[in-house]
Amino acid sequence: MRVAVILGSVREGRLGQAVTDWFLTTAAALDPGLDLDVVDLAELDLPLVLPGWGGTPSPEAAAALADVSPRLAAADAFVVVTPEYNHSFPAVLKNLIDWHLREWQAKPVGFVSYGGLGGGLRAVEQLRLVFAELHAVTVRDSVSLHGPWSGLGEDGVPRDAEVCAGAAKGMLGQLTWWARALRTARAERPYAG
Repeated sequence: MRVAVILGSVREGRLGQAVTDWFLTTAAALDPGLDLDVVDLAELDLPLVLPGWGGTPSPEAAAALADVSPRLAAADAFVVVTPEYNHSFPAVLKNLIDWHLREWQAKPVGFVSYGGLGGGLRAVEQLRLVFAELHAVTVRDSVSLHGPWSGLGEDGVPRDAEVCAGAAKGMLGQLTWWARALRTARAERPYAG
């Protein structure tokens, strides 16, 4: 089962790397059969300007897409690790999403969010709307780290590790169930969204 884990923060001093590292370790322990591929948006230089309908990407965009698009296409499922910025998700994450269409279709998406008292849940709720438009299936349960600057230890591990690992187990259980079901359905009858 191939899962693309999208690190959706590019802010300097970001906590997203520590949160992602914790999730990768937790996910690997919960399901050693997962093939986890980290897509770090800080390492991707996608332009903000998309080509017009039917147009072709600029050479710079094509070069950036040549690395990331096949990885998204090959994924059976996605986990988006996102902070909450101003009651929403980062613009760089929306830019990655908008550069792709078929890569998301008929595949499940899970979320690991962090930030403030709400733990990033407002960002997740908005991402659910975006992914629904792209014919992706978001799983109900998510992992939400409330106030990560006080909820994470210096090693990046959540202070309430048992509760967070339980949330990750629930989300991954749903994600892998949907990934298997949708992979089978896409193989038997290609999705024509």
